[in-house]
Amino acid sequence: MVTPRTQAAVRALRAAPVPVALIVLVALCGVVLGRVYADPLLTRLMAGAAVGSVLVSVAARRLPSWLVAPLSVAALTGWTLLSLRLAAAHAALPGGLGEVAADAARNAIPRLLTAMIPVEPAPDTVLVPVVAAWLAGLTAAEVALRAGRVLLGYLPPALLYAGALYVVGPNADPAIGPTVLFAAVAAAGLATPGRRDGPAPDPVAGLTPAVRAAVRLRLMAASAAGLAVVVALAALLAPVVAAQVDERPVDPRRYVEPPRVESLDENPLIRISGWALNPDQRLLDVRTVAGVGDGGSPRIRLAVLSDYDGVTWRVGATYRNAGRILPAAEPAPDAATDEVRQEITVGDLTGRLLPAVPTPREVTGARVAYDPATGTLIRPEGLAPGLRYEVSSVRERPDANLLPTANVPAGDEVARVLRVADGAPEPVRRLATQLAESNGAPYARADAIATFLAEHYRVTADAPSGHAYPNLAFFLFGPRNGGGQRGTSEQFAAAFAVLGRLAGLPTRVVVGFEPKGDGPVRAADAYAWPEVLFDGVGWVPFDPMPRPDEEPRPVEEDFRPQPEDPPPSEVPAPTEEPSVTPPAAAPAPGRADGGLGTPVLVGGGVGGLALLVGAVLAALYAMRRRLTRSRLDAADPGERVAGAWRELTDALRLAGHPAGPDLAAAEVAERARRTLVEARAARSGEGAAGPTDRPGDGAAGPTDRAGEGAAGLTDRAGEGAAGLTDRAGGGAAVGGPDEAAVDELAALLNQAGFAPGSVTPAQAERAARLSQGFGDALRSARSRWGRLLWTVHPGPLRWRR
Repeated sequence: MVTPRTQAAVRALRAAPVPVALIVLVALCGVVLGRVYADPLLTRLMAGAAVGSVLVSVAARRLPSWLVAPLSVAALTGWTLLSLRLAAAHAALPGGLGEVAADAARNAIPRLLTAMIPVEPAPDTVLVPVVAAWLAGLTAAEVALRAGRVLLGYLPPALLYAGALYVVGPNADPAIGPTVLFAAVAAAGLATPGRRDGPAPDPVAGLTPAVRAAVRLRLMAASAAGLAVVVALAALLAPVVAAQVDERPVDPRRYVEPPRVESLDENPLIRISGWALNPDQRLLDVRTVAGVGDGGSPRIRLAVLSDYDGVTWRVGATYRNAGRILPAAEPAPDAATDEVRQEITVGDLTGRLLPAVPTPREVTGARVAYDPATGTLIRPEGLAPGLRYEVSSVRERPDANLLPTANVPAGDEVARVLRVADGAPEPVRRLATQLAESNGAPYARADAIATFLAEHYRVTADAPSGHAYPNLAFFLFGPRNGGGQRGTSEQFAAAFAVLGRLAGLPTRVVVGFEPKGDGPVRAADAYAWPEVLFDGVGWVPFDPMPRPDEEPRPVEEDFRPQPEDPPPSEVPAPTEEPSVTPPAAAPAPGRADGGLGTPVLVGGGVGGLALLVGAVLAALYAMRRRLTRSRLDAADPGERVAGAWRELTDALRLAGHPAGPDLAAAEVAERARRTLVEARAARSGEGAAGPTDRPGDGAAGPTDRAGEGAAGLTDRAGEGAAGLTDRAGGGAAVGGPDEAAVDELAALLNQAGFAPGSVTPAQAERAARLSQGFGDALRSARSRWGRLLWTVHPGPLRWRR
């Protein structure tokens, strides 16, 4: 005898396949995204979101549809807070739950896309995936279970799966297994949909036989047409999809700007002289937890400077947000290593650079961003007195027996640390050539440079800061009684690095501290030293500083005059800059049991898709704004002018009038003038005006040079001038962007390109205003939807620069 309880269990078992399939589909999105995470925590949190969102919809299936969303959002809030707490505990982040949640909400998307691979499961890197997984599960369950449209209910998990693949990009192996499982689970869910109570009603019951036959014939014809469309699409798209199998996916991280640093953090070498004048300033407090070993108190590294342009040494790093565990680099084969763990408390040290013993492997107590190429750490929020963090590092000690016979690498991989900027003074070149001629082996050359500096120069705390070519020439050859031949470790390290590169050695400068042991690290402990890269050994530090008890010899004793045959000039190795290359659904109408088909489809499917589309549009808008700011707020005026010109060419392309790369600036300006005239004519309904109409020709023209009162380009006819404001002219309104404005921007571009360094900040500001006014004018001439599409169009993010 079958009891009611048994019947209920059977019905629940028959209805289970679809909810289970939805849970598995959403959880597989977490599996795919978790491949770039350093820990399975994210996969578990997304799986929990999948289970919770679907089960809430199943439990509330008999409630009115308008109650499901509030209940599910309340459950989402609880699960999100729990996920943030678990992620914060896993990442050992300080602060309360409210502070952590607020920080994650502000920075979730940029930190997720700028995080270093593998990504640390921190609150800001798990928030978006967890919320997206819950919303996808909620939307899918409402559409598939309440409305009975299982295939349409698969759309949110499919979109989430595609988004996870896009975020992973080329940073993991192909997700073949999860993708096959995704398709198999989806097919199983379609094959065993939820069973309705009783037989399905016949849609043509009660009709006359003739009408019934006509309806069935139409249904069969529609089914056949639909099948033909599906087969045709499969035949057309299959080759295109198959051709993309071997293509490298686009990495979305290239479209998001990593954290920036200030000038003092980009060139901390200039801080050495200031610290030398305030030797008692307490910058840090250090306590060694474990692992000093036999190497004594280790140096603490602040930054590695690899780029030199003849004026300034710079870090030149690309920082990526990182978790506690940093990417491990293989030590040199024969190097001795030991682990050093220190607790560091910040005192008066300012900026964003985070001190650590090289090479850091784990940082707790502070959120960091890391550049693996140089090993430099920053704290994006900046240092603050009292900040305490613990850093575990692997200190390498190269085998000194290998150095005398070691060679130095060459080629594009080390071109950055071999590059000699143009303009090196001839005496400096002659000195490097003299030292290299007498010492053939790379290590002998490096040791000869260090010895020459240590024997001929004096250390003084009051030496002025500076390491440009003229400063180094004065340091090396200036008269002793006039301030030459003396300096701080800034000049010694910079001079060694430049002489080394002129002698064919890959060099860099390191800024850090040399503490006497545990306790306070004062400004007197600040120190800069050079390093040379050797094959099979790695970076080896050198000490060009003079001994305290030795009197320096005059440079003239050991530096012979210019030889009869001048030495061959050094040819700087070419460097290459990476170029940016380019890399997104509608519910069907239906009817649910109980007559809720259309409301549920609109409120469930369209609502969920609207959330996803809104998130995508918001992300595109934020990335576009960030791109514009990075162009127009660059520190160098010439770079700002170039960025303003790229804004103008992007606006032309968005307006449907792209300027080819072979056009000169004047030709692009001519096209811009024509585009302005056409936009104005299309907006005002006056017909197409000529691109070069002048006052007095009877045409309105794009400009009013004679001051005849033309209002310029406006968003609406009769609304007055919508042009730019000429700040340099005391606020006088200038008509919309005209011929003179476009020509002026082209002239500024040519000035920046052919006369580097001649562009003033005021001119760069003027160029930014001109390009913004040009883009606003073209955008305002479009329809309302056209202006929206202009704002979120992804083209400028991927177009080649």
